Amino acid sequence: MYSTTVRTDFVAQHYLTVPEPGPEGDPHSHHFEIELTFRGPELNEYQYLVDIDDANAALSTLADRYRDQLLNELAEFADTNPSVERFARVIFDRVTSIVTDETVTELAVRVWEDSQAAATYDAPI
Repeated sequence: MYSTTVRTDFVAQHYLTVPEPGPEGDPHSHHFEIELTFRGPELNEYQYLVDIDDANAALSTLADRYRDQLLNELAEFADTNPSVERFARVIFDRVTSIVTDETVTELAVRVWEDSQAAATYDAPI
């Protein structure tokens, strides 16, 4: 199985909405780092799994969408707790609609909210 990983980072804000969230219930910032790992068993005719330029363009689009935003106010987080786990799934859904290389069969999205905490969502595509 081949894999290719790209990443970016940006600052965004959120607050948790679960019952009694403590200080995490107040708006606060994170320096998020997003890692996309594309996987597949075959390379394409150019001998790569995914076009890294396309993957980086998708990341740039995502970073532009979320940079300096309060996640709670965005439609994709309406009526949900904007946890780092939920953020990973939201990014997964957006990336799979942008990057459509036929050689990619799986995608893992890892979202770091600081240097010690991350969540990953991965699935076949």
